[in-house]
Amino acid sequence: MALNKKIKQVSRMALVTGGSRGIGKAISLTLAKEGISIAIAYLRDDQAAEQTAREIRRLGVDAWLYRMDLRSPEEIKAMFHKITERYNRLDFLIHAAALGVFKPMIELSPLQLSRVFDINVRSFVLSAQESSKLMNSGGSIIAVSSLGGQRYITKYGAMGIAKASLEAAVRYLAVELAPRNIRVNAVSGGPVDTLGVRKFPDYKKGKRESAKLTPAGRIGTPKDIANVVNFLCDDKSAWIQGQTLIADGGLSLRVASL
Repeated sequence: MALNKKIKQVSRMALVTGGSRGIGKAISLTLAKEGISIAIAYLRDDQAAEQTAREIRRLGVDAWLYRMDLRSPEEIKAMFHKITERYNRLDFLIHAAALGVFKPMIELSPLQLSRVFDINVRSFVLSAQESSKLMNSGGSIIAVSSLGGQRYITKYGAMGIAKASLEAAVRYLAVELAPRNIRVNAVSGGPVDTLGVRKFPDYKKGKRESAKLTPAGRIGTPKDIANVVNFLCDDKSAWIQGQTLIADGGLSLRVASL
C-alpha cells in the first residue's frame, strides 16, 4: 500500500501539543532525551518551532512539526491522519497547549469563554480520542493543568474553570481507556516562569510573593513540569491512573488561594 511506503520507523512516538515553547518545549526536549521521537503541534511561531525541532534532532531522534489550530476539530483529525501516514503509531500524547484570557469572570464574553474551552478542554478530549486509535500496545495520555483548576487566582477564572474541566476529563478518560492499557493523568503546576505567566497582571510582584510562600523557595521552571511528565510516561508510574499530580514546590500546602 502507498501508505506503508511513507511510514517512518521509530521505537517510540510522542505528540506534544503546544510543544514548541515554554513548558511544551521543555517536555519535548526531555522526552527526546529518552529516545522518544516527537511530533509537535503549534499555532503561530514558525521560528520557535523550527528551533525546537533542530534541538530535538540533535538528540538523535525524529522531530516533526505540524502547524494547526486546535480549536478546529477538522484540523485535529487532519493532524492525526498525517501522524498515521508518517508513523502509524503513537505512544504518548501530552496536551501542553493552552490559551488564557486574564480578566474577571463577570467581564468574559461568550467568544472568550469558547476559545479558552476549545483549546484547553475540547481539543484535549478530541486528541485523546484520536490518540487512542494509534495506541495499539497501550500508552500514556497526559494533560498539563494548573492550580487555578482547584484554587482561586485573580483574573484567572476562564482558565481556572477550563483546567477544572480538563482534570475531570482526565478522570473519565482514565477509566474508559484503562482496559486498553492506556493511562491518563494530569500534571498541575504552581506558578511556572514562562512567557505566558509573564502576561499576568503584576507578574513581578506575584513571582516574588509566590517564591516567598513556596516551601521550595522559588517558583517553578518548565523543566520541573517536564520531569513529572517524563515520569508519567515511564513504566515506573504504571500504577498511577486518573490522577492530577501537583508539582508546585509545596505552594498549595501553604495557601488556600493565590
